[in-house]
Amino acid sequence: MRLAILGAGNWGTTLAILLQRSGHEIVLWEFDAGQADLLARTRENKKFLPGYTLPDSVLVTSHLDTALAASQMWLLVVPVQTCRSVLQRIAKLPAETVIVSMMKGIERTSLYPVSEICAQELEGFAREQFAAISGPTIATEVAAGLPTSAVVASASRQTATQLQTAFSSRQLRLYTSEDVAGAELAGALKNVIALAAGMCDGLNLGYNVKGALLTRGLVEITRLGTALGGTRQTFSGLSGMGDLITTCTSPHSRNRAVGERIGRGEPLKDVLASLVMVAEGVWTARAALELAERHDVELPITRAVCRVLEDGRDPREAVADLMRRDLKPED
Repeated sequence: MRLAILGAGNWGTTLAILLQRSGHEIVLWEFDAGQADLLARTRENKKFLPGYTLPDSVLVTSHLDTALAASQMWLLVVPVQTCRSVLQRIAKLPAETVIVSMMKGIERTSLYPVSEICAQELEGFAREQFAAISGPTIATEVAAGLPTSAVVASASRQTATQLQTAFSSRQLRLYTSEDVAGAELAGALKNVIALAAGMCDGLNLGYNVKGALLTRGLVEITRLGTALGGTRQTFSGLSGMGDLITTCTSPHSRNRAVGERIGRGEPLKDVLASLVMVAEGVWTARAALELAERHDVELPITRAVCRVLEDGRDPREAVADLMRRDLKPED
């Protein structure tokens, strides 16, 4: 099967390596012509995934038309905040083409997940041709050949099963789901909790608080996710709890790492200026809080993260604020 991977960051490059191993024909699109030429010549993405070699059979291009031509599936792996601009360059989805979101975030300006952005921008888009893959998938571990599991969610059981069959291997075990909203929201919202987990690491608050944070963070994710149409079971599964645990504990998690640097006292603008990859949680935090306010959902951890990111609140004081909240039964 010919697959177009749109986005040659660490996850896009990893997917090219992973899916080529499964026998697929891969075209990897990189928007920067210079970076695309360098990757095509050296076969190593030193900017985003140093130490891993891209197979010679993977075609690397900066020409979007070349990437999409004759591709049966398009995998979206660009930052969520730039997804709309990429889709506007495509405009029309060919009949029978499946579009797969590998991204985990919410668009800050519209408060939409990727499925809704696709519906707005792609002529011919049908929800039965869309799927989202989400779960504990740290790119460097996948590129190294370590095993993991994830969920492929689609409104069409046929589409989900098609992707499950095409992408599953000894390294990647995929489960199917019809809960697209839940899978997208779980993947996006866990990044906000990962920022908070990193702040706790930067403050050296220990393992007790990390366990409490993940537990209450999952409560927040489930509250908002179910209010927006997701099913509760999704948030206790791989795209919810599984991804949350991984992202909040892995030293390779960029959102956790950003939070840790903030917890150690670095200003957010300096942290972001030094990043070569996008930490989606920074933008998703405010989007999540606005969605929560719109739907009358309480998200105290997310609100605390926003105060640190936007108002410059000291992370230690943000933790103290959470500890001083009114006492209540566990929900």
